[in-house]
Amino acid sequence: MMALTDLSRVFAPLSEAGVGLATAPFLALGVGVLLFLVCDIVTALKPLRPLVFFAALAVAFAGELAILAGAAERTEAARTLFLGGTLRVDATTALWGCIFLAGTLLAWVYSIGYYTQNRPFKPEHDALLLTAPAGMMLMVGAGDLIVFFIGLELLSIPLYALAAFRRARADSVEAGVKYFVLGSFSSALFLYGAALLYGATGTVALEGDGGLLAFARQEGFYTPLSLAGISFLAASLFFKVSVFPFHLWVPDVYEGSPTPVTALMATGTKAAAFGMLVRLAPLLPPGAAPSVAWIAIATMAVGNLGALVQPNLKRMLAYSGIAHAGTVLLVVAGARAGATVESATLAALYYMGAYLFSATGAFGVLSLLESDGRRYLELESLRGLARSRPGAAAALSLFMLSLGGIPTTGGFLGKWFVFSVLVVEADMIAIAVLGVLLSVVALAYYLRVIVVMYMQPAPADQPVPRTMRPLTAGVATFLCSGFVLAMGVVPGWFLGLLD
Repeated sequence: MMALTDLSRVFAPLSEAGVGLATAPFLALGVGVLLFLVCDIVTALKPLRPLVFFAALAVAFAGELAILAGAAERTEAARTLFLGGTLRVDATTALWGCIFLAGTLLAWVYSIGYYTQNRPFKPEHDALLLTAPAGMMLMVGAGDLIVFFIGLELLSIPLYALAAFRRARADSVEAGVKYFVLGSFSSALFLYGAALLYGATGTVALEGDGGLLAFARQEGFYTPLSLAGISFLAASLFFKVSVFPFHLWVPDVYEGSPTPVTALMATGTKAAAFGMLVRLAPLLPPGAAPSVAWIAIATMAVGNLGALVQPNLKRMLAYSGIAHAGTVLLVVAGARAGATVESATLAALYYMGAYLFSATGAFGVLSLLESDGRRYLELESLRGLARSRPGAAAALSLFMLSLGGIPTTGGFLGKWFVFSVLVVEADMIAIAVLGVLLSVVALAYYLRVIVVMYMQPAPADQPVPRTMRPLTAGVATFLCSGFVLAMGVVPGWFLGLLD
């Protein structure tokens, strides 16, 4: 296996003054989309489409690893801002990028063999899917609000189309329309908030002496105009991460969207928005931490209580995702209440990394059982799955345990880091206790899935789920399971990437 320092040397010819290396992942994805479309147009090149898709993600991933290797060798004075301060590249943004690329790859692998009616349009699906991680990486690496908005739209527009990809199904079209309309409002709120902040400060830059984060440390920054701008920005990002009261679109959109698309939507979009929210935490007013914390608690309550009564598995996981968004939002509150941005970022990174493999694996197993149909999406349809498909049942059980925060899984340590930030650094013990209690409530619906699979017999007339594809989705499920256990048992390999 090539060492990280070797990867850095491979990209050295591209890295004049560091710019080539900083932009290499974006260039890899952009060129990959263009080559993919060319392969789709030229008949003789059509068989190369999967190879081009995988190669684009692999080169982008190698670029992120090279950035991690370079960041480990940098001094405190090393440059992290590029392209006139509009792009921030460091170990944190590189690790976020690795999470986004992994989520995209898993969603793509699970989509292989998933579609039946819409199989002729699969190339368009893959081209849109390959565009999304570029938007995610722009969001977490944005040096100003304009670049963030470009990344936001580069992520959102493909997902609008992918949500409605199954055009023959009314629920899929409804999901795409709802996501598009409400997402447009979210984008408008962000632009309006950015305009108000520009009016209050004369800049949209985030970093540097003249950036918004520097302005937030000055006397007199929190005027009515700037507070209104911050509120609109927060509302826009709260929509993207499905925080209460901006969560109502999630169950319908998740249920109607193709399941592999839902997997990316539930993980990548949240991770990208939270990557920015943690960075913007110092921009919040000094007394905002309790308000953000109570919004997080309300989000956890709405998500967990809503999931308890859902008979549909995708809607259950949608409400579960709302609850997880509330948990990560506690980190943002902690970052404003006294915790360091570095600790909050580490907690958010680890939590979202564990959530990526747990939630993607869970949605992936459902996609294997569903295969573009409507069966096996109701909880009762999983009765006796442990006997008919023991591998799928075991993997789904592991993902449920991780989402519930059971020890030896990545989900447990993710929650541990979040609540450690609240207790040790932010001194928000009461909020942490409420968060833990609400996390315990979540075990009721996660364990219910395991009970149905292992302790309830299958109906006599229930059809057998389709067989897994061992070289595609089966491998992806195995990798998700391995990473969930690795992050729960030996977390040092993940934490060491930021050293």
